[in-house]
Amino acid sequence: MGMQGDFFQLLKEQGYQFGNPVAASTGMEIPTATTILALKYRDGVLVAGDRRATAGNMVMYDRTDKVLEIDRHSVMAIAGVPATAYEMVRVLEHSFKYYRRTQLQELSFEGKLRAVSKLLKENVAAALAGTGAVVPVFAGYDHDQGAAKIYFYDILGAEFEGVEYAVSGSGSPTIRGILHYMNTWGPQPLATLPEEQATVQALRLLASAAEFDSATGGVNRELNLYPVVKLITEAGVQTVADATLKRLYEAEVARMVQR
Repeated sequence: MGMQGDFFQLLKEQGYQFGNPVAASTGMEIPTATTILALKYRDGVLVAGDRRATAGNMVMYDRTDKVLEIDRHSVMAIAGVPATAYEMVRVLEHSFKYYRRTQLQELSFEGKLRAVSKLLKENVAAALAGTGAVVPVFAGYDHDQGAAKIYFYDILGAEFEGVEYAVSGSGSPTIRGILHYMNTWGPQPLATLPEEQATVQALRLLASAAEFDSATGGVNRELNLYPVVKLITEAGVQTVADATLKRLYEAEVARMVQR
């Protein structure tokens, strides 16, 4: 019998297997590439991602949601193979819900981290075969510590804490350097920024990534397409409305680009 509250064990008992080995070199191009980021600001953690999915040099979709809410206090931003990443998010969502309903309490933040790492480790075979690599950023509010936290992973499930920020995806090398510069020598540390300023910085960072990485989508003002931005505080996860993103982009990002 599986451990009470362990949704993964329940899945296995029902015959479910996650991350089956897949033959490599099938010749099929898989949509990947993105830019996702998480940074601490004054009230919690901001997580943002562009919305483009690509296969090679072809744009497959420009409305992808890469910042996914798992429960009221945690999100996972996905970079890698969308099918595997979405499946991981679905399993995590059900696992957290299953624990909450069977144990009548929220799974601890440490427990959530272990769950993400466990899924990635079970996906190693597919990742090494080149058909299931996922390198997510996980962020949430740790009620035991009274703080919002950021963690990032490699494809083997190794876990690292982003003390101030974390990035992933094909456009991440561009903005990692910018984040370091801003946090070290900018007007003020990222962790002290108020909500709107943090959102503006996220929009500028994604615009910079899109400028140098063709696999990262930028803002499409004609179609009213903006990145996905979510804020995590003690009160829970909040999605920044497109109307707010549009106002901030027009006032603080587009104006700078046109100079």
